[in-house]
Amino acid sequence: MRNRIIAAAVIAGLASTFAGPAPAHDGPTESVKAKFDRSIPNIPGKSIRVVEVDYAPNGASRPHTHAKSAFIYAYVLSGAIESRVNGGETRRYKTGESWFEAPGAIHSISRNASTSKPAKLLAVFIVDSDDNKLTTPVK
Repeated sequence: MRNRIIAAAVIAGLASTFAGPAPAHDGPTESVKAKFDRSIPNIPGKSIRVVEVDYAPNGASRPHTHAKSAFIYAYVLSGAIESRVNGGETRRYKTGESWFEAPGAIHSISRNASTSKPAKLLAVFIVDSDDNKLTTPVK
């Protein structure tokens, strides 16, 4: 029972970390939903957290960083996503394609590549278990 309460609290914290609209490059927003959160039993102090990011047509995330311990694997579930990490080139990823972000990365562009169709990605975080704030906007 205690584990369920802790899990519910962590998921609520994740939801509040990601919930709410974020301004896009032309106005529409993203929607982020916590999908999974579990400590990794054979790696003490580490957890895996998974979120699903839905982008409206023309939707985008603000430039951001992630928890300092976060290693992230991103997989495009539908549509096409444009992404730019650490000042590298802006890349377009289509359904079934993926990329990763190393700890400390700055994600300056994350947006739907389409102005008329939605896009969706799954982001898998490997983080220190006590890192509860997964995303921080860059000013």
